[in-house]
Amino acid sequence: MDFSSKLLENAVDEMSQLPGIGKRTALRLVLHLLKQPEEQTIRLTKALEKLKSDIKLCSNCHNISDHIICDICASPKRDRSLICVVEDIRDVMAIENTSQYKGLYHVLGGKISPMEGVGPQDLTITSLIAKVKKGNVNELIFALSSTMEGDTTNFYIYKRLSGLDIRTSTIARGISVGDELEYADEVTLGRSILNRIPFEGSLKAN
Repeated sequence: MDFSSKLLENAVDEMSQLPGIGKRTALRLVLHLLKQPEEQTIRLTKALEKLKSDIKLCSNCHNISDHIICDICASPKRDRSLICVVEDIRDVMAIENTSQYKGLYHVLGGKISPMEGVGPQDLTITSLIAKVKKGNVNELIFALSSTMEGDTTNFYIYKRLSGLDIRTSTIARGISVGDELEYADEVTLGRSILNRIPFEGSLKAN
């Protein structure tokens, strides 16, 4: 792709680093920004700079937050005896949109995937186990995607919990095998949370 401006080329190169954005789409977005009023582009730039500099991870659940403790963990209306284990922030957002879940979350930051070089030590599993050992949690809901990596991660955590007084369950398979939670419709996902099954039962089913 030939550019008449090095500044334009640099902007397109940076934009194309975003997931799902190819060079042609990046060019279209950059040209769109050029046509916008300068103050609008400045607002976007400042918003991204502030996002990068000020965003925090909740010290309790590792969710993205504006504060040290996220609004979900800080809410007195949430059931603190129930923790839903998810892969990342997008899954929290998907489940929250169902309005069917009133417990807390634990964001792992990924799934165990040897092929991609992601091991248990790269996730927030240790802090999850420590949270359970404090004795205030009655149930963990495994809400990872129905993939081999998701199932492997669920089983690893389940084994780490052996000997602890904790109930484990997994979302019902209203979510198709191989599907990511963030793409599930809200009704299906909500029913999967409400109709969760004991994790041991899911092992027998497999």
